[in-house]
Amino acid sequence: MVFKDGITGIVLYKSYVKQETNVLYISGLAEIIRRGISIQAIVCDGRKGLLQLLPSTPVQMCTFHQVAIVRRYLTKRPKMQASKELWEHVLLLKQTDKESFVGGLNDWYAKWQYFLNERKVDEKGKKRYIHKKLRSAYRSLKTNLPWLFIWYDNMDLKIPNTTNSIDGHFADLKNKLRSHNGLSIARKKKFIDEFFKA
Repeated sequence: MVFKDGITGIVLYKSYVKQETNVLYISGLAEIIRRGISIQAIVCDGRKGLLQLLPSTPVQMCTFHQVAIVRRYLTKRPKMQASKELWEHVLLLKQTDKESFVGGLNDWYAKWQYFLNERKVDEKGKKRYIHKKLRSAYRSLKTNLPWLFIWYDNMDLKIPNTTNSIDGHFADLKNKLRSHNGLSIARKKKFIDEFFKA
């Protein structure tokens, strides 16, 4: 688990964990603060619950991760017109301003609201939504919207709107580790420690 300064690129804190949890994120942030580093904002991948954990700190959800979430529901080449239009709108997320994106999303919903809410009765007699994946894609956008434009609302802080910097770091590390496939856990950790020093 790595915390990296988005402006200088310096790794602020690193910890070996079995899996990421919000408790571990909070303890990592506490350690950074204990070292005398002031946290102006956080950019993260939108892990469940993490966005709401720090109400006094601006937290930006990675727009790239949001696009990936919607892509999982709609695919890159959706077939229904409503899905095509939502996908085209989502692709603007990385390059548009808050007002345009929110206005466009509201327009899309106004146009497709009835389609989105269509239901049918299943074999057990229960009413089920017909377009579940499309509903999930839209709901994901609406739920995460408060954290997608933190960079825009706090331009003076120069907050990145993606985690690309750290993701690139990890991609580089994985490529280098692949070249040293047979390393023991202890040697892997040593390699990783040296990698994050460089």
